[in-house]
Amino acid sequence: MTQAIKAVRGMNDILPDEADLWEQFEDAARDWLRAYGYRPIRMPLVEPTPLFSRAIGEVTDIVEKEMYSFEDALNGENLTLRPEGTASCVRAVLEHNLLYNAPQRLYYSGPMFRHERPQKGRYRQFHQIGVEALGFAGPDIDAEHIMMCQRLWDDLGIEDVRLELNSLGSPDERGRHRAALIAYLEGHADQLDDDARRRLHSNPLRILDTKNPLMQSLIEAAPRLDEYLGEQTLAHFDGVKAYLKDAGIPFRLNHRLVRGLDYYNLTVFEWTTDRLGAQGTICAGGRYDGLVAQLGGKPSPACGFAIGMERLLLLWQECGGQTERPAPDLYVVHQGEAAQRLAFRVAESLRGNGFALTLHCGGGSFKSQMKKADASGAQAALIIGDDEVQANAVTLKLLRTADGQPGEQRRVGIDLLGEEIARTLYDLEDDDGGL
Repeated sequence: MTQAIKAVRGMNDILPDEADLWEQFEDAARDWLRAYGYRPIRMPLVEPTPLFSRAIGEVTDIVEKEMYSFEDALNGENLTLRPEGTASCVRAVLEHNLLYNAPQRLYYSGPMFRHERPQKGRYRQFHQIGVEALGFAGPDIDAEHIMMCQRLWDDLGIEDVRLELNSLGSPDERGRHRAALIAYLEGHADQLDDDARRRLHSNPLRILDTKNPLMQSLIEAAPRLDEYLGEQTLAHFDGVKAYLKDAGIPFRLNHRLVRGLDYYNLTVFEWTTDRLGAQGTICAGGRYDGLVAQLGGKPSPACGFAIGMERLLLLWQECGGQTERPAPDLYVVHQGEAAQRLAFRVAESLRGNGFALTLHCGGGSFKSQMKKADASGAQAALIIGDDEVQANAVTLKLLRTADGQPGEQRRVGIDLLGEEIARTLYDLEDDDGGL
């Protein structure tokens, strides 16, 4: 027997019951983003490899070890499955000159790809919602992004998340801190692990984010970036904190929060939880004022964040979020060739009037079809047999009533069916307090 082909490790199927939850979240997220004035943008899954090596940084883990890159067999171009969305979004904004007239508030969602060890909530194909604001220089947009996140957590009923905040300063300030940090770490080279030695001269800031317990005391005593921040940077950061305090959003200052992408400057933040084990970050972002110029545009301030959808959905379920399986308004059962033909015509006519219907397919007795109608979650069934064909009518049977009693049924002429169904479903919603 031919061996079945399975999905690539770390790239998972999202089956219908789980996909329903994803769609619930995506619907809520679209409403949330629209409420803040953000508009959708969609970028390709595949981009030129230099986009990411230039934007993210040649010596980051993502570029060095995690990108899915390949050479296009047709033209020899080096291409990469996108590992994150910000670089792609900025590329699209520049390519299509979207900053010509006004700043932009944009969002996107979809799969990203990184070759790393799959774990719960962390996969090789993973999904993000990304939010980007380009052309805004003040601390107000930094604070808006953080407040947006808090609003989403509140809307979803998500608990046990905390906000960590830091400022990475300007490139000059980071440069002075970098020199001091390298000198300090070189003086303690015997305490560095292999990863820290590898990063020492290429990306020493990332050493501050080490999880190695043997290096924690060394890192705590290292020169702190906040000691090198100038007046302008501190004023920006104070502005962000003031907005958050006014909004009643608690935060913890974490001077070791550096993020894994080279394009960040000034404000950086992460939302984390203890409910998901080691993979506790559900959302992260910050400012990247230099990236637009770095990718060939005129210098422009920018700020954004991304939400890991797999992790957030796990947390949502941990906090009581449940799948609401969508149900049709009506389930159409029928028996006999003429009844089946009428059922198709009736179903299409009602769909044209805005009703959601499941039309039974595959034959079977009325009894077996009615069981499937009940299992579908529909409010009512439309029954069509030879008698209904002769009368040019349909039998409308309620499957669910507000008091749990057996539903009534009545025959309705085809010409009056849409009006009668609308009235019946309205009455059911009214009895349930739905309208």
